Amino acid sequence: MTTHFRLDDGDTVTAVAAAKRRRGRRAYLSGVSAEKAVAQAYDRRGADLLETRWRGQAGEIDLIFLQDGVYVFCEVKKARSFDAAAERLRPDQMQRIHVAASEYLGNTPAGQLSEVRFDLGVVDDRGEVEIREGAFSHF
Repeated sequence: MTTHFRLDDGDTVTAVAAAKRRRGRRAYLSGVSAEKAVAQAYDRRGADLLETRWRGQAGEIDLIFLQDGVYVFCEVKKARSFDAAAERLRPDQMQRIHVAASEYLGNTPAGQLSEVRFDLGVVDDRGEVEIREGAFSHF
């Protein structure tokens, strides 16, 4: 016999589905928290936050800043350590972010001639933030 649970939103799901939803919700909230911490670190550096979770046809960019005339596209990763977080950035994600950034730049005054940088914001399990400037500009 399968046990079903009624969730706060009125849905009825199995125990496995309920656990999966809870994990997904925790991951989402953890990601939002990490993005806020990284955005605050950029703010302290004088960068202007332009977009959060900007979505184009190619995909999503976590954070977009303008800093000293440079568009900064930042992917945010969270893990136990900075290095573990950085290892979560995969080549296919870098490619997707580059394509999405090109799409975003198409709507800026200088377009593809804009100066850009691709950063990685990593957050460890204590909530400490490290910005790795130009982490995947070479891609």
